[in-house]
Amino acid sequence: MRYRATLLATALLAMPAVAVAQPISGLYIGAGAGADLSQDTRASQVEPSMPGAGHLRLEQNVGVTGLASIGYALGNGWRFEIEGNFDSNGIDKLARTPFPASTSGSLRNYGAMANALYDMDIGVPWLYPYIGAGAGYQWTHMDGLSVSQAGGPFHLGVDDTAGSFAWQAIAGLGIPIVGMPGLSATLEYRFMGILSGEKFDGSATLAGGAAPVPAQLKLGNRYDHELLIGVRYAFNVTPPAPPPVPAAQAAPAPVPARSYLVFFDWDRATLTERARQIIQQAAQNSTHVQYTRIEVNGHTDTSGTPQYNMGLSTRRARAVESELVRDGVPQSAISIRGYGETHLLVPTGPGVREPQNRRVEIIIH
Repeated sequence: MRYRATLLATALLAMPAVAVAQPISGLYIGAGAGADLSQDTRASQVEPSMPGAGHLRLEQNVGVTGLASIGYALGNGWRFEIEGNFDSNGIDKLARTPFPASTSGSLRNYGAMANALYDMDIGVPWLYPYIGAGAGYQWTHMDGLSVSQAGGPFHLGVDDTAGSFAWQAIAGLGIPIVGMPGLSATLEYRFMGILSGEKFDGSATLAGGAAPVPAQLKLGNRYDHELLIGVRYAFNVTPPAPPPVPAAQAAPAPVPARSYLVFFDWDRATLTERARQIIQQAAQNSTHVQYTRIEVNGHTDTSGTPQYNMGLSTRRARAVESELVRDGVPQSAISIRGYGETHLLVPTGPGVREPQNRRVEIIIH
């Protein structure tokens, strides 16, 4: 017992060195249920005193256990809670080895414990181990205990309640449930010790069929191993904030065009209203880019003679040049050239009036 207490105290003192954070803080509630395995317990029949009655052994089968708790987490790893618990085990045997006896009945415990626990963040977001210890008081109800020694000299019956101080050590895992902030599943192992001294009143029938006489049964230290599955809900856990929406990037400013097409009517070198708008746009955009020269190249379709078309393409280029200068482009930056019908935008045969070939190209270098 002294070794267990020393080991538990060492573990509690070392906890701040191995844990760095706590997944919950504030008020929480919890509940769990599972299996209870009780170690064999020494017992003695203190009244009436009979030979060998001071060396009995109480054996129980695997039973069930459950608990509910309410607590408060400090936010620095520590949390404290009050727990109410219950367990029930059937009694397999109460006898003195090697003398057999027929035994029936059950043992039920219920009580309250005050626990101190420490949560650990091991860097795994879906798993939080914790350890702790508790102390409190447990009441034991011996329900319908009946012991009859085979062919024997006595029968013992007990149906009574007694209590004693208790302690427990706790180790568990908290598993947060995705999509439900504050709610966690828990898996726990608890080792509970109930101090000796519980006495239960009953009656005994002695040898010879005499009338029953008052009897008393005393239990020694009792130890239970409990494995529980449960849930825990912390009230002040807020859902994680959604990831910040990246700021919308401003669309890059459109790059001004560096080439423009101005179209002409057939056999004309005069500018249409649409042509003037395109030339004005080219002039305005030339002020937003760096350039060394502006080419103005005139073209025609294949209708007319090559000599006539060469002159017409030059006249068209000069008309565009004059409009550019009128719109603020320095004439010294402009170079003009007529190509006639030698650079067709849409390939055609001779004598074809193709509107897209009757054009002037403005190219900003």
